[in-house]
Amino acid sequence: MKKIFFTCCLLITFAISSQTQGDPITIGTNYTINSTILDQDREVQIYLPDSYGTSKEKYPVLYILDGQRFFTNGVSIQKSSQAPLDIPEMIVVGINSSRELRRALFGNGDKFTSFIKNEVISFVDFKYRTNKERVIFGWEAAAYYISEMILEEKDLFSGAIITDGGFASEETVKGFNSDKDIYLYMANSKKDIYYVSSSDDFSAILKKNNPKNLRWKYELFNDEFHQTLPNIAMYKGIKYYYHNFPSLIFENITAYINAGEIPYLESYFKERAKRFGGESKIDNATKDRLIWLAENHDNFKYFSFFMEEFKDVLSTKRYASAYWQNRFGQFYLKYKDYKNAIKFFEIGIKKYPNTQFDELMKKGLKDAQKHN
Repeated sequence: MKKIFFTCCLLITFAISSQTQGDPITIGTNYTINSTILDQDREVQIYLPDSYGTSKEKYPVLYILDGQRFFTNGVSIQKSSQAPLDIPEMIVVGINSSRELRRALFGNGDKFTSFIKNEVISFVDFKYRTNKERVIFGWEAAAYYISEMILEEKDLFSGAIITDGGFASEETVKGFNSDKDIYLYMANSKKDIYYVSSSDDFSAILKKNNPKNLRWKYELFNDEFHQTLPNIAMYKGIKYYYHNFPSLIFENITAYINAGEIPYLESYFKERAKRFGGESKIDNATKDRLIWLAENHDNFKYFSFFMEEFKDVLSTKRYASAYWQNRFGQFYLKYKDYKNAIKFFEIGIKKYPNTQFDELMKKGLKDAQKHN
């Protein structure tokens, strides 16, 4: 019995160990930069987008100070935001700093900026395909460093995200001069009692002086505190920087009307093309969502308008099914537009026969023809 028991234990142990063995999860590559500027070795972590190995595209770069804490936050935002739908795919670079050195290094701003510019950015641009669009993130002590750096080094970064700290003097703000838009996103919480006052003061100075071509936003997240805010701030900051990157989504037709309707859509996509490249026309995703929005809200007036205004999108692969022909036909039938109901039912029956929607379309067609 002892031998049997011992053998069973071995088998169970082997089964458990074999089931728990697996490949490690890797989200980036570690590098060591021998910095002659800082006279020390500095570790950086680099994440490449999923498409990097199969494309020839150049990518924007998100630089994260205190990468030892927040590098994985930047990668998770890329993964969870379904890049490149809501935000573009980005290379993520974490710059590590030890607890002992971080405050002293960030305090010596010129030296640290030289390190970032001439050693870190040069390394990343040389080794990888980058498009020179750079955003930098910093928390606490790093936020104070970035506040001044982004205003003084206007050609180094196109955007900055700072949280739980940050401040630049009125003199520095007045001295800001750029012929292109630079983005600055600031976040804090009233619970961060040691740093929120400087964030408030910085915001007041920016509001008072309103520096040209500095696009900035300050938000408070008072449910958070010093250690919990960075992840939210990074996400919100990236979304703010790429505010005109995604397709447009409206909560209701009133929001669409208040935004400016078709002229607003046209100006939005022209501005998007100017900033990020690509076509300047209204994209198909926005056209789809407006058609669905009107249908979902039972707004036949705007449904009819969008179906005519965006009729080109109806010939795309998305709508090549009996499901969509029946769905549109039934909506037209509901509002007694028998001509269009007949058109979609006939297309569905002819092009997509023998589906679960056959009987519905045939019945709908019969009803529409009866009243037409």
